[in-house]
Amino acid sequence: MSIKTGDAIPEANLAIMTEDGPQPVNTGEYFADRKVVLFSVPGAFTPTCSARHLPGFVDHLGELQAKGADKVACVAVNDVFVMHAWGQSANADGIDMLADGNGEFATALGLEMDGTAFGMGQRSQRFALIAENGIVTQLFVEPPGQFHISSAEHVLSEL
Repeated sequence: MSIKTGDAIPEANLAIMTEDGPQPVNTGEYFADRKVVLFSVPGAFTPTCSARHLPGFVDHLGELQAKGADKVACVAVNDVFVMHAWGQSANADGIDMLADGNGEFATALGLEMDGTAFGMGQRSQRFALIAENGIVTQLFVEPPGQFHISSAEHVLSEL
């Protein structure tokens, strides 16, 4: 069963690259006591994700923060090194690039997808959510192959 509005963000372990190297990120701690805009992509460096999804959040980061987002984060079922490199290549300064290397978080959310037909294995669906104090207040899950409601522009209109 997938997460829905009003549900708590499930406990999972992610990773982020820091100046000291990869560091663990516990979702319970990360989402506590703040408003987080989180968007998820099927994979770093993939066409729609790189050409439209991440760049939209880079372009609108200041507006999202002005509307109350304490953190803006991107998550994908990729390792921390790939997420870091992708963030650097997209000039995603100010966006936390969170690695869900084994898909633990996507599975805990009930938003995993089977990308084996495309040689991608288990991944996350494309979605965005807004969480306040660890509770999902808005959830935008894209139908397969679509990109609209999880865009930065749509999320910004809902903040």
